[in-house]
Amino acid sequence: MATSTLPTRGGYDSKAPSVFSVRKIGAPNTLEHRVYIEKDGVPVSAFHDVPLYANEQQTVLNMIVEIPRWSNAKQEISKDEVLNPIKQDTKKGKLRFVRNCFPHKGYIFNYGAFSQTWEDPSATHPETKAKGDNDPLDVCEIGEAVGKVGEIKQVKVLGVMALLDEGETDWKIIAIDVNDPLAPRLNDIEDVERHLPGLLRATNEWFRIYKIPDGKPENQFAFSGECKNRKYAMDVIRECAEAWERMVTGKTPKGDISLTNTTVPHSNDRTDPSKLNLPKHEEKAPAPIDPSIDKWFYISGASA
Repeated sequence: MATSTLPTRGGYDSKAPSVFSVRKIGAPNTLEHRVYIEKDGVPVSAFHDVPLYANEQQTVLNMIVEIPRWSNAKQEISKDEVLNPIKQDTKKGKLRFVRNCFPHKGYIFNYGAFSQTWEDPSATHPETKAKGDNDPLDVCEIGEAVGKVGEIKQVKVLGVMALLDEGETDWKIIAIDVNDPLAPRLNDIEDVERHLPGLLRATNEWFRIYKIPDGKPENQFAFSGECKNRKYAMDVIRECAEAWERMVTGKTPKGDISLTNTTVPHSNDRTDPSKLNLPKHEEKAPAPIDPSIDKWFYISGASA
């Protein structure tokens, strides 16, 4: 079974042997491209099988990188496909790319998700007054290393922003790779401004304006854009983990989400991976993209 040699780590100990790898199908920047997660060479669901916590104390979490920093392809875990591979989002049959809003180039952090979490679209959050967005929790990893699609990073949580995206609560967890040189000094949200001045303001601005070049209005935030602290963020994560648990065990309607998994013991959708007949791993060069993706957009009042 061929897999890529992506240097993903399987536990908090950075010297631990790799257990996660990826299986790539098709060329990047095409409709056919998929990135499946594998554990010990066995395909697993990116939504359901990667453990949320990387240590027993539940202080280190496993983040799946969907979009490396400074890249533009809007890639995400596919909710409705078997084993939920990472694929590029589409609109009207065309691949979606995030525009460059000056001075930002693509995504300004490694962007990804926590497996085994779900923002329940039937539940209204008491403070944001908005329902969940039906996705796994989003994570912005702010360390210095640029991630790779499908990489599993061990991160510690620092805080959370509450984006209100088209009337839905869309939490953005702020986290840092535990192997980052700054990680020992970043333990809560106030440490970010101390050691990475301007980053939180830039993150808020980026989420506020990034859809404007596509003709959409500014995004809004709950809490006046304030980034809540680590404790608040961990509470959000626990709530979303409990929501996922209810969904995967059939207590909450799943909608169009594929619950197929290979490891969740209490799930009725657990499947023998050998019966899934996934295509073999391919290493294909990325397809060319339209040069207009590299254009700068100057948004009036972006730095206000």
